Amino acid sequence: MQVKTPDQKHTGLKDVGNRYSDKRRGNRMNSRVRVRAEWETNGKKASAEAFTRVVNPYDCMVILKHALELNQRLSLTNLATGTSNASVVVWKGNPRPEGWEYGIELVAPDMDFWGLEL
Repeated sequence: MQVKTPDQKHTGLKDVGNRYSDKRRGNRMNSRVRVRAEWETNGKKASAEAFTRVVNPYDCMVILKHALELNQRLSLTNLATGTSNASVVVWKGNPRPEGWEYGIELVAPDMDFWGLEL
């Protein structure tokens, strides 16, 4: 049994910072899914094929050679299932030899978008 002394503060949800706000909404799975990203830049349509590194029902991490901005809107197509979903870039990670790491959030996705049991 743990006994608190008067000089120990009670830690409420506000005191723990971002620890709880960083919880993910779904299970993550390392998975290589072939995708196509399509977006507009300077009024011109662009697209690129890539592979995911990690997926969950609501987002993924993908490596793209093209430079995208945070909050960039795009369409992401799962090439295995042929389904597309509106998406947005929510995180830009480190450059890799094969391109930049991007966190892509799916906007109102179907729970079977990836064709995997997550």
